[in-house]
Amino acid sequence: MEDTSNKGALGSPSPQEIPATFISLEEHEPTDFSTKEFILEKTRATCSPQNLCSSLRRLLPVLDWLPQYSPRTQLLGDVVSGLLVGIVAIPQSISYSLLANQDPIYGIYTNFFCNIIYAAAATSRHASVGSFGVLCLMVGQSVTRHLQLAGYGDSSAALGDNSSSPRNGTEGCDRSCYAITVALSLSFLVGLYQILLGVLQLGFLAVYLSEPLLGGFVTGSSLTIITSQMKYLLGLKIPRREGVGSFILTWVDIFRYIHNTNICDLLTSLVALAIIVPVKELNEHYKERMKAPFPIELLVVIVATVISHYFDFEQRYKAAVCGDIPTGFRKPTVPDTSLFPSLALDAVPIAVIGFAMTVSLAEIFGKKHGYAISANQEMIAIGMCNLIPSFFYCFASSAALTKTLLKESTGSQTQVSGLVTSLVLLLVLLWISPLFYSLQSSILGVVTIVNLRGGLRKFRDTPRMWKLSKLDTAVWWTTMLCSTLVTTEIGLLVGVCFALLCIIFRTQRPRATLLGKVSNREVYEDQATYKELSSITNIKIFRFECSLYYANKDYFKAVLYQKTGLNPVLLAARHPTLVAQAHTDTGSSRGFWSTGFGWLKKARRRDEKPVADACPPSTDLHTLILDCGAMQFIDTVGLSVLKETHHDYKEVGVQVLLANCNPSIRQRLREGAWAGQAGSPGGQLAFHCIHDAVQFAERWHQGESKDKQAALPDPQEMNFQVSL
Repeated sequence: MEDTSNKGALGSPSPQEIPATFISLEEHEPTDFSTKEFILEKTRATCSPQNLCSSLRRLLPVLDWLPQYSPRTQLLGDVVSGLLVGIVAIPQSISYSLLANQDPIYGIYTNFFCNIIYAAAATSRHASVGSFGVLCLMVGQSVTRHLQLAGYGDSSAALGDNSSSPRNGTEGCDRSCYAITVALSLSFLVGLYQILLGVLQLGFLAVYLSEPLLGGFVTGSSLTIITSQMKYLLGLKIPRREGVGSFILTWVDIFRYIHNTNICDLLTSLVALAIIVPVKELNEHYKERMKAPFPIELLVVIVATVISHYFDFEQRYKAAVCGDIPTGFRKPTVPDTSLFPSLALDAVPIAVIGFAMTVSLAEIFGKKHGYAISANQEMIAIGMCNLIPSFFYCFASSAALTKTLLKESTGSQTQVSGLVTSLVLLLVLLWISPLFYSLQSSILGVVTIVNLRGGLRKFRDTPRMWKLSKLDTAVWWTTMLCSTLVTTEIGLLVGVCFALLCIIFRTQRPRATLLGKVSNREVYEDQATYKELSSITNIKIFRFECSLYYANKDYFKAVLYQKTGLNPVLLAARHPTLVAQAHTDTGSSRGFWSTGFGWLKKARRRDEKPVADACPPSTDLHTLILDCGAMQFIDTVGLSVLKETHHDYKEVGVQVLLANCNPSIRQRLREGAWAGQAGSPGGQLAFHCIHDAVQFAERWHQGESKDKQAALPDPQEMNFQVSL
């Protein structure tokens, strides 16, 4: 299906020479773009009162959905869901504080403030934000590193032990105070990064964190978290390892000090595991029949706290307990700006993982329930959940998978459920928190480990993933192993780099094949895949299933020569005199198409040793059609390769046609003068479909035109619309 400008496809051919499928398309004239006018127009539009109101509603989506809230149909589901999520959030808030290397009260603060802010700023109706295990682990690693740099003692003692003193001039702040100071500064930077990404409309960056990459990262981080919690389950006081190899070094320390295991903590942990795990499995198995999951974690925490208090496990068995958890709120503070330079790099992976998890969960449940999600607004929302609470003694947070699943499955309709969750945590902050004084750290460790079962279950999915995509499985295992054996930050970086390399690898050696025609149809498919496809006499149709650019240019030429059975470069080099004859012998009606292989037949009869690697199996090839339908783009190197291909095959008497080129490729071909200069013989054509290219080649070869050479189109006259 040939396409040209209004000057015609074939110069000035007679009507009989134009195929029946000929059409003419004319491109739109490019519009002038003025940066100054664009900026002024956007400024005027933004500053109008109507657009200011619209911008405020985009920044605070609660202004849109709250006036339309229906208490009669939505309130009950939101209240029930919010209460259940709040009940689950109580033990998780305290247990995840262990991961972040903070006192338990700060975990409750984090979940309280985040739910309020997210309810006002988010477009998701179902995502539940707060402390997330992977982020808490990364925060804890950064905090521990800065505690060591500041000269504070080891953190292996029980929670609430602030006796360690600094040795570098920070005497005005004990260990707990300095730990939360570092966490506040880190949370401020994380929120700042996320808000900037949202304002700059960079929400699309989340797509570079693929599902296999995030899955491998979460699983690797889960293994690291489990390892870090083992000392609490065993009641050991061992140093918290950081940096490369911390996973292995921690297990070495565990086995080195295994003889110091606290029997009370060990037995408590085993009993709690034996109770929580089966009940949670039953909750998942019968979740369709149950209106709400049984809050076994909270029940175990309450019972364990009561038993520990009345049997005085802390004094009698030296069990590690939470200690004093104050009530009320602390006076707001300002993050320590002096820590920003040392925390700037640590905040990057936390910000990336935080917004990736939030956007992913928001989009999953948005699609499920049929409402739109703005990725950029979600980034701003989670950024505000980190930046604003950093003034109120909170550490970094994001959407949490476990609580989001619970929230959605228990009937949540809007983010009013998040406000109800904050109300539950407010009760804990004002009155209930001191009652957790005797709660054992081993119970908190059990709660943390049990909630990581989802990440560990990903191991069961790897065989199925291997069948679907070996490269995705490689990304998963690479990210998981690096996150576990090296560090979480390096594991994330390695995973991203490896995933990008896999994309490059896929495009560097893509699938390439020859096409055959489906019987009695204008359809052409892969001969290696489908049976009963017929080849076109003296015509090869080559499909390259990828964009043509600098990384795969050599592979393109190599596989093209292999599939067509003809290397024109070697052929021209070994028979220069015969190639010269092909250029001069164009007087006959078929000279341009057939002389290249007419003399090749004679040469093969004269030569004692035929050139096997340079000669095609069939010496009557006169046309090579390149199917460009799978090419999204070509760069300057790819354009040069097409020019070389055109020139090299032309040297041996083979015409090269293009088919299925998209407009951007045609634009590049036009700008790069792919078909040569005006007036040059043999200007090449680009067709809308393969069948038109085949018809053109067959008619031309059969001698339907009296003067083929004169009828070849002039590329400049046609303005390179589609015919080139």
